[in-house]
Amino acid sequence: MHISKTDLNLFVVLESIYAQGGITRAADQLNLSQSAVSHALNRLRELLGDPLFERHGHAMVPTPFTRSIIGRVRDALHTLELTLHETDRFDVESTVRRFSLGVRDVLEAVVLPPVMKQIVDASPSLDVATAQHDRRTLEADLLAGTFDAAIDALLPVPQTVRTAHLASDGLVVLSRRGHPQVGRRLTLDTYVGAQHVLVTSRRRGLGMEDMELVKLGLQRQVRLRCMHYFAACRVVSETDLLLTMPGRYAQLLNELFDNVMHPCPLDGASADAYLYWHANADADPANAWFRQKIVDAFV
Repeated sequence: MHISKTDLNLFVVLESIYAQGGITRAADQLNLSQSAVSHALNRLRELLGDPLFERHGHAMVPTPFTRSIIGRVRDALHTLELTLHETDRFDVESTVRRFSLGVRDVLEAVVLPPVMKQIVDASPSLDVATAQHDRRTLEADLLAGTFDAAIDALLPVPQTVRTAHLASDGLVVLSRRGHPQVGRRLTLDTYVGAQHVLVTSRRRGLGMEDMELVKLGLQRQVRLRCMHYFAACRVVSETDLLLTMPGRYAQLLNELFDNVMHPCPLDGASADAYLYWHANADADPANAWFRQKIVDAFV
């Protein structure tokens, strides 16, 4: 077998199926049809003499042989990408590209206006698409290019994922105007004695404010768990429930409601934001430019 007789794109397909866990997602990521990806996989199976992936339910599970070569395949593809980037000139005014940003809704409304103002002013052909990323597959999604970057709280990530601290945002507590328990100053005793809304995407588990209370040997009563701060703010405006949330986002949402914002009585509680990108993107000038616009938005 000689490399001159081998279609190197087959290994791009191999890496994508490995990273995405299936043919359908790999096809979407590569912008190919499922039949084209399946055909490429069959060609590579014949070339390497191994099934490469075996179907278990809806997932494509890599064989031991695939696991043994995927590191070298990724290194080789990365080397080729670096070579291409060295000859690829990034021109803000003429480059056509869509950046993909993984972000949760609590940060989307804060970061997008200043980021998009800079991008729209700088370029007529650079676009941005946001989606909520899965923390469990963040490394794979950044490596595969599903996301150019992501913004989230501090997460445990491997060394292949770069991290930069963006901002620290203090927590505030919202109550409806005329709340019978909350006076001019919200005390810790009043906070613990009140009933609360918790915004979380998880069905169970503590919020970060609950974890701060645990450190003090305290707990609160959560009457509502919901997924979005907009809904929570509206609930607060019509009930005696309290809501704890990041201050910047609270200021934006509170333009729509007449809730009262109080400093959070939990000392040291904050919501920090971090920027994540894959080490492979270090050599990509367009990615570096996009990341800098995100950093500038938090200054």
